[in-house]
Amino acid sequence: MGQPKALVRLAGETLAASALRAFARSDVAARIVVIGAHAERVAAEAGIPGDVAVAVNARFAQGMLSSVHAGLDAAEALGAEAVLVHPVDNPLVSAETVGAVLAALEAGARIAVPSHAGRRGHPAGFARESWPALRAAAAEAGARSVLAAHPDWVVHVAAGPDCLVDLDTPEALSAARRALEAKHARPRS
Repeated sequence: MGQPKALVRLAGETLAASALRAFARSDVAARIVVIGAHAERVAAEAGIPGDVAVAVNARFAQGMLSSVHAGLDAAEALGAEAVLVHPVDNPLVSAETVGAVLAALEAGARIAVPSHAGRRGHPAGFARESWPALRAAAAEAGARSVLAAHPDWVVHVAAGPDCLVDLDTPEALSAARRALEAKHARPRS
């Protein structure tokens, strides 16, 4: 993307700020941002609100699971009973999707994952009982390996296509920008 994904701008804000806004809810006790590469720049430029905890993942080169581990460490220090794992490049998640994942965790799910059209999306919710499995997962296999190893733990919650938006390429970012512009375009009278 030519810069840290957290700093990429969409609809007037960074991807980090957009993702954080989706989790600014009364039923989310704390928000934690895990930053790795270019940590100082991201912390300074991403628009991270003051009430958000920042965890720096010095092992970011080891892959996404190392960031999950850094987030778990921070959540554990706060006494959390569950976490929602949400990559910064999935910025369009809706309040309804977040609420559905939270509701499934509240109802006792060990792992709650939003799904749309037969595909899993984000954010994935992990109750504390699943954290040892996340910590034991192989770095190259990632968190998905925990879902594969424990299908009986996973509750799929219905969600809209917002849970699937993944901005990994400039083309995907351009498509998201066009979709947002079309969504916000006002009909002419």
